[in-house]
Parts: sequence; structure tokens; C-alpha cells
Amino acid sequence: MNCTVLGCGRWGSFLACFHSRKHHVVLWGRKGSRSFEILRETRKNDYLTLPDAVELEEDLGKALAASDVIIISISAQQLRSFAQRINGYPVEGKTFILCMKGLEEETGERLSQIMRESISQKIGLAVWVGPGHVQDFLAGIPNCMVVDSEDRALTEWIVDQFQSELLRLYIGTDLIGTEIGAAAKNVMGIAAGMLDGKGLSSLKGALMARGAREISRLIRAMGGNELSAYGLCHLGDYEATLFSPHSHNRQFGESVVKGEKYTLLAEGVPTAKALVQLGSKYGVELPICETVYAILYENAEADLAFKKLFFRSTKEEFYV
Repeated sequence: MNCTVLGCGRWGSFLACFHSRKHHVVLWGRKGSRSFEILRETRKNDYLTLPDAVELEEDLGKALAASDVIIISISAQQLRSFAQRINGYPVEGKTFILCMKGLEEETGERLSQIMRESISQKIGLAVWVGPGHVQDFLAGIPNCMVVDSEDRALTEWIVDQFQSELLRLYIGTDLIGTEIGAAAKNVMGIAAGMLDGKGLSSLKGALMARGAREISRLIRAMGGNELSAYGLCHLGDYEATLFSPHSHNRQFGESVVKGEKYTLLAEGVPTAKALVQLGSKYGVELPICETVYAILYENAEADLAFKKLFFRSTKEEFYV
């Protein structure tokens, strides 16, 4: 099978390597992108060396034409404009897999919604999310992830095609919950980093329990299955996000409360804003997300924000 990966960051370049074990892979990068130029010149980045089987391509039209299965791995905030650009090419009948997590900052829309709104042609569409870091996969450490779609047959086909000993794939049955859960775990990662930075790491157990619970309420209010918050898309990804030294979101949160600069992408930042908007829209309390938002967007002092969170009015643990 021919497979094209759009996006040559650490996750996109890993996916190209991973899929090239079984399929012919074209890896696309934006012309002028430093990441792509380094790969073209050296076939290496900070994480891996591209196999010879991976073909590099900077022409988006050629990259799209090369395959019927297109994997996208870019920043969530760039997806709408990128999808509109894709729509300018003949992609009717192709399958797009979003290997990325996030919500659109200004609208709160899920990534699959953005794709459907931006691409007028008939395409297959799925998301692929869950725990795992490139560094661990490259070291041969396996993990589990979930594929979800509105089309059950497509979900099963993707799982069958891309299942491996390194990546066990599960069949998702709740696209809303899968996307919201996957995006929200990055906000919890920022919260975990803030706790680490304040010497409050012992509270990360409570963060796991309460974080999953507040996201489950939002998923249910949006029409999804609240149990998805306890699956691979969200709670299952906490170890990789709340505890791993490889997590950009956790590192970002720690840097923020320490007053240090952090220059790598942290998708949880715009997602925090989007989640607060969704909480307001659906009438769901999201105290952890709101605390992260207050620190990031309203310049709230972290110590006071955490104190306010900790001393909220007492509620039953599993209140509706």
C-alpha cells in the first residue's frame, strides 16, 4: 500500500519510518521548513534516521497524488488552512487519518469537524490517538493506541492495516469522546507540569482522577460516551503526558510556573482556551481546565490559582 505522511516533525517523521516497514511511504514537508531541509540534507533529525524506503517530497500535490491513504501530523491550529489547501487538489475517495490532538482555539471545534467543513470532496476520515512518545517507540517499547471514525468499517480496516507488535491498535466507537479526550489530556499535562514546578507532584494522582472526571462530564454533555475519558484517548495517555520527561506539555507547564522560557510546541495551550469555551457552551464545570486557563491567559498567580482550586466548595466525588 502507498501511504503519504503530511508533516515532518518528530511524530510525522516517526510515522513515516514506522509505516515504511510494511508500506511505500512519501513524507511531505513544507518548502522552506527547517525540519524538512534537515531531513532532505541528512535524512536525520534529533530522534531518528529515515530509512531509504521513505521518499521525501515538498510538492503537496505530488505527495497527495502518490497515495490513497494520507496521514496528517501537524499543529492543530494550522489544520483549517491546511485542509482548505488540500481541497484544492483532487482527493476524492482518499482516506485521511489525523494523527494529531487538539481543538481549534477560537471555535472549540474538533479536528474531524474542521476537515469535514474544509474539504468538500468525499473522503474517508479517521483519527489515531493515544499514549506513546517517539523516543520510547524508537527504543522498541510498545504501547496501545486507538483509531476512531464515524465509519466502523473504515476504523476496522485501518486497525487491520497498521496493527503491529510495537503498536497495538484498538477500535474506537465514540469519535466525539476520542477527540475531546485526546485534546484535553494535553491540558492535564500542563497542569501536571505546574504541579511539578511547584513541588506538588504528589497531587498528580488526584489530578488524574479529577481530570478524567471533569472531561467525562464534558464528553457526555457534547453527546459522546463519558467512558471514553477513561480510555486510551485520555486517561490511558496520562502516564505519557503527566509523568514523562518527553512530554512537551508537562515541560511547558513546569517552565511557566518557574518563570522559564519554553520554545517547543505545547498543544495544550490553545486547547485550554477551547475547552473553557466548550465548558461554558455546554454548561459543564471544568475547574482544572479553568485553572490552567487563568494562569496562561489571565496572568493568575499559580499558587493562588491552585489554592482556589483546592478549596473549591465541597462536592460529592462523582457529582453530575
